[in-house]
Amino acid sequence: MSDIQDTMARTPLFSGLSREDLSQIGGIAQQRDYKRGQAIFWDGDPGIGFYVVANGKVKIYKTSADGKEQILHIYGPGHPFGEVPVFSGNRFPANAQALEKSRLLFFPRKDFIQLIAGQPSLALNMLAVLSMRLRQFTVQVENLSLKEVPARLASYLVYLSEEQAGAEVVDLPISKGQLASLLGTIPETLSRIFNRMGQQRLISVEGSRIGLLNRHALEDLAVGGRLEE
Repeated sequence: MSDIQDTMARTPLFSGLSREDLSQIGGIAQQRDYKRGQAIFWDGDPGIGFYVVANGKVKIYKTSADGKEQILHIYGPGHPFGEVPVFSGNRFPANAQALEKSRLLFFPRKDFIQLIAGQPSLALNMLAVLSMRLRQFTVQVENLSLKEVPARLASYLVYLSEEQAGAEVVDLPISKGQLASLLGTIPETLSRIFNRMGQQRLISVEGSRIGLLNRHALEDLAVGGRLEE
């Protein structure tokens, strides 16, 4: 139980709750372990509960009729996912898969709804998480529909820098193949853009470590600028 409460304490969804509240919510949590590549749920499965990543990494993705994969999100420790059906009672709207060996906390929908009725703070936290998720989807739709791939990449690198405390050298949390899917392109195109950005001294690339050499130019590119040919 202490491991469950420790994970919950690191999760924004449960921030501000007392140890007593965490203990009560932790009482309905189930620890589930997944191997790398193992499916957690499929698009269309009944939304019987939601998950929080304790350890490991999970991708949320959709698959087109012709088999093309579009990554929507990649979540690490402390992040909840699959929470929308908790309120709607609908089915999961996407697929979820463990990218590496992962341990998750599963919260059954029925039990969680009963708890949230008596926990206004938890309800507000849940609303905040869902609002942030909606904002992320809005930005992603804008990037995929209105911006060219260089701008999408620049936007992602600036976002990573902010997420990693303003670092001028960021660590990619996913492979470049997964990043290509997340940005709605193919690995070959992404590789060419990385090379062009490097040649123009916007970034430096050493494996999964990306140096932001000209942050101002990257920010301009991220909001709709164009990469020189």
